[in-house]
Amino acid sequence: MTLRRLCQSLLLQGAWRTTFLTHSWSRPWGARRWVHSRGGSTYRAVIFDMGGVLIPSPGKVAAEWEARNHIPSGTILKALVAGGDSGPWLTFMRGEITLDNFLQEFGRLCSDMAKTVVPVDAFFSLLTSEQVTKQFPVMTEAIAQIRTRGLQTAVLSNNFRLSSGNSFLPLDRKQFDVVVESCLEGICKPDPRIYKLCLERLGVQPSETIFLDDLGLNLKAAASLGIHTVKVSDPETAIKELEALLGFTLRAVPNTCSVRTRMEIPKDSLEKYLRGLLGTQTTGHLELLQFDHGQSNPTYYIRLADRQLVLRKKPPGKLLPSAHAVEREFRIMKALSSAGVPVPKVLDLCEDSSIIGTPFYLMEYCPGIIYKDPSLPGLEPSHRRAVYTAMNRVLCQIHSVDITAAGLGDYGKQGDYIPRQVQTWIKQYRASETSTVPAMERLIEWLPSHLPREQRSTVVHGDFRLDNLIFHPEKPEVKAVLDWELSTLGDPLADVAYSCLAHYLPSDFPVLRGLRDCDPTQLGIPTAEECFTAYCLHMGTPAVTNWNFYMAFSFFRVAAILQGVYKRALTGQASSASAEQSGRLVEFMANLAWDFAIKEGFRVFKQTPTTKPSSRSFHTQARPRTLPNITGARHYSSFPEPSPTPASLGALVISPEGLPAPVRELYRRLKGFMEQHVYPMEQVLRDHQVSAGRWTPSPLIEGLKEKAKAEGLWNLFLPVETDPEKKYGAGLTNVQYAHLCELMGSSVYAPEIFNCSAPDTGNMEVLVRYGTEEQKARWLVPLLEGRIRSCFAMTEPKVASSDATNIESSIREEDGHYVINGHKWWISGILDPRCQLCVFMGKTDPEAPRHRQQSVVLVPMETPGIKVVRPLTVYGLEDAPGGHGEVLFEDVRVPKENMVLGPGRGFEIAQGRLGPGRIHHCMRLVGFSERALELMKARVQSRVAFGKPLVEQGTLLADIAQSRVEIEQARLLVLKAAHLMDMTGNKAAALDIAMIKMVAPSMACRVIDRAVQAFGAAGLSSDYPLAQFFSWARALRLADGPDEVHQAAVAKMELKSRA
Repeated sequence: MTLRRLCQSLLLQGAWRTTFLTHSWSRPWGARRWVHSRGGSTYRAVIFDMGGVLIPSPGKVAAEWEARNHIPSGTILKALVAGGDSGPWLTFMRGEITLDNFLQEFGRLCSDMAKTVVPVDAFFSLLTSEQVTKQFPVMTEAIAQIRTRGLQTAVLSNNFRLSSGNSFLPLDRKQFDVVVESCLEGICKPDPRIYKLCLERLGVQPSETIFLDDLGLNLKAAASLGIHTVKVSDPETAIKELEALLGFTLRAVPNTCSVRTRMEIPKDSLEKYLRGLLGTQTTGHLELLQFDHGQSNPTYYIRLADRQLVLRKKPPGKLLPSAHAVEREFRIMKALSSAGVPVPKVLDLCEDSSIIGTPFYLMEYCPGIIYKDPSLPGLEPSHRRAVYTAMNRVLCQIHSVDITAAGLGDYGKQGDYIPRQVQTWIKQYRASETSTVPAMERLIEWLPSHLPREQRSTVVHGDFRLDNLIFHPEKPEVKAVLDWELSTLGDPLADVAYSCLAHYLPSDFPVLRGLRDCDPTQLGIPTAEECFTAYCLHMGTPAVTNWNFYMAFSFFRVAAILQGVYKRALTGQASSASAEQSGRLVEFMANLAWDFAIKEGFRVFKQTPTTKPSSRSFHTQARPRTLPNITGARHYSSFPEPSPTPASLGALVISPEGLPAPVRELYRRLKGFMEQHVYPMEQVLRDHQVSAGRWTPSPLIEGLKEKAKAEGLWNLFLPVETDPEKKYGAGLTNVQYAHLCELMGSSVYAPEIFNCSAPDTGNMEVLVRYGTEEQKARWLVPLLEGRIRSCFAMTEPKVASSDATNIESSIREEDGHYVINGHKWWISGILDPRCQLCVFMGKTDPEAPRHRQQSVVLVPMETPGIKVVRPLTVYGLEDAPGGHGEVLFEDVRVPKENMVLGPGRGFEIAQGRLGPGRIHHCMRLVGFSERALELMKARVQSRVAFGKPLVEQGTLLADIAQSRVEIEQARLLVLKAAHLMDMTGNKAAALDIAMIKMVAPSMACRVIDRAVQAFGAAGLSSDYPLAQFFSWARALRLADGPDEVHQAAVAKMELKSRA
């Protein structure tokens, strides 16, 4: 039984009342009080009960609490009514006993009834907690609207005093003109005296007042005095009834404004038409507002009696051919509604221009949220992603409609959609042209000659974007798709591209806000590439390769539309207040369109086969190059470059600005690639690493690798002293590559994308330095091309592998082969299905001198006897698809020619492999740290705690400063080590190499940890890269030798130098 029913049957005359408000209302002193006439009655005030009206029903609170605490159902309610007017509850609400006395007596009653101890203190704490004291938003909004109309508001509550002596009324009192509380007045509802007291303080008559309560007895008492009453069973229903009594809407209509002067329509003839259409006989005025968005067909909000409608009409004046076809909008929405697509319900199409001046149609008003800012401020990253996912899915739903079954087979021509659209918008642009725009002229020539192949025909929206969708207010679900003026049958990819326009526009763009200067990854918003990918996955279609054309066409079309809006603004026909700005924006949009046209041209050109170059190099050092030298997706640049001169090696370059011009340009291009392609994809890649398919390489990574290779960003890591002829690498010095490595280190995924990731880099350097020509041909070439991956097997679970001489795995010679046996773990990359080579370190001669016992052999992964025992995790992260494996090698046989350099040379190889590799690791750690600090700075500037931004908290300012200092110190030390390696060689730089491995991981751990702390729990999640950064930084305090080994090495060299 609900509390309301029990109170009616047992004369319970009170309820618990609590609320919260996020707004406050005040009326200027001396402001005029207005009355509202409705159906012969004049209302001047609305009185609200609190419990069951402004907040959820207390009966639900009691029932749920009893169920959770295993208290017999109904115990609380029975105890409340016990004793009637003289019982503890009503005595308490009249303020006659204290809270302690009430709880003591109330607890005894409940325990007697339940025959068990009832913790009434806990129940009362719940009852007065914020958890159950939240006001219904619909009531908050209604009170605001009532006061805006000049009526008074009051709260009339049966309530009680707290232990502090204050009454329990956690309301913002500013929203009420009068507050009447039973515990302060000494009387409770339904005593008529408390109603009369409220009326007297309001200065109104009963007939001028409406009272809302959820209890029949309270309503009956109010009605006996002549007060109009509304019974509240459900807040939404009660508000509708109150709206009918008052004659105006109590819910603010979002995105509306007063009808603009040039957009006014005759209300009398419209109201006559509506009453004839709807059969509305109730007296009352017609309420008319204009939606503030929409630059094409003016759109209005209508309220008549209890009906809320939307009217869309053609704009006045002479219009361009076939434009503003509201008749088509009406038809498509009616058909799609029957097909299950979320659209508003259409009611009537009126083509009689004598009614309001132009044809129009009516549809039902669909309340909800329209997101006008694509960055979705105020939402959590996960909610933002869900909104964009819902947007993508509803577009797929539109494109999946069976046009024949929906009766839309003749809605547009099928086939040649893009050619027809190009010609249509060229004509529209020419018809509204006011001046020459060079980019538009280029596009008008380029678009017809670069048309894509015909796609299947579907319904296309034509203006599909976020602010044309109405979302459910409480969940990421599209309730309705609006603005079908440009809809037809055609190529669905045009809609997909158009939906991504905001990704390339600045946030302050006046017509359509954009995301270009935002970080989509940090916001949780999918990138344009991700949107295309998700669409193709949902639709089950192949990936889109020529989407640059669709983007160019979309921006061209917007430019043409803006030109039309501008032309109408000059003649006073455009409906948007910002229409006159559009003239200045046409050129901006046209230039964006041309940028995409250029990208599409390069894409097509790169796929054109040309003569294979006579010589081949495996790097793609970025440099100015002419188009005839591009040989397609598999191209490797073969331009000769002079080796670095001694002068170029002599200076320590501490910032990218000091790099030689070609390397500086390479840095610029690498940075652009990261910003455009890598950072936006990180969340998708993180999600992939925890998905069911995580042990399969991400196709996104593979696609980006091809893109990086095509753009000259490939195999940059090999130092010039290792590859002086630049046969395999880019010919960079250690210092030059260090700056690039830091940039790549700002994302855990970037090194692989540029074929610069461990352990492949170290293994490739081993093959370049020590491999035979046969070994290079079999393993180095496919590694350099990115066709395979590799691993390095050294660490063993049974010995302290930080000392390489401890290695116990055996490599013994037998019948022209080497037979391998051993137990390895933390073998990074071995679980990757692309891993085809294991560089294995083991002992060939345990009796040889300590550093001549080890050897390195190349083991093909398909060799029998290799067994991956399990994947290992780093702080719970599997690091798929490569992972870190525990592996058994049992009688694994490889040919003798797979030995690298010769038996007993393993320690030498391992040490040579680590020099440049440690520079790479340490500069990537600096990159981690820089990115973490940037994220931290953005976070503390956007979050507020304890009444002020986090950035104003002294401890965080100190953390930021300390992080900056530590990063700069570590970077300079690593660059110095790289410089010494360039100038004097790896052996002479041994001290500095040991120092950077000692310093950089610890520094990164501290910097990242501070960033995590600033983020709070979010820093631990996969919504940001910080957790990955920290796990890698912590692991690198062990990888390539633990801190203690490097500390010992530094100390020994320091002491030796002082001896």
